[in-house]
Amino acid sequence: MKQLIRVGTIYIPVSDVQMASKWYQEKLGAKLNYIDEDKAILDLAHQSIFLVSSIEGESSNFLDKHRNKRFSLTFEVDGISDLNNLREYLLDQGVETGKIEDRGHSGLNFVFADPDGNLFDVWSELSPQFKEAFNV
Repeated sequence: MKQLIRVGTIYIPVSDVQMASKWYQEKLGAKLNYIDEDKAILDLAHQSIFLVSSIEGESSNFLDKHRNKRFSLTFEVDGISDLNNLREYLLDQGVETGKIEDRGHSGLNFVFADPDGNLFDVWSELSPQFKEAFNV
């Protein structure tokens, strides 16, 4: 049986493609590859990210069974120092950023939001496959 190899593209709903594209570039260091009125294609964290124009109030968030709003994407950084530095940077940039959490597994996490309220998680641990593939 053939296996899935990797996630190629992530789609994120946004209300204003131009504004969101600029925010992702300025705040997160994304690289713009393409933009039109309906979508922007960015490189971010070794992924292709499509920002897609969507209806008002749409987001990539969901409610878990306890009715807690949850993120659908976790970014990784290399260690707790990098996690703390990124969080401080995002706070300095005016990005809505949660507190650092110990969730009972290895590493620490925090959550931040883009201007459309899409939530993203950040984890202080790099996946072993990433370390091997990118010689980190």
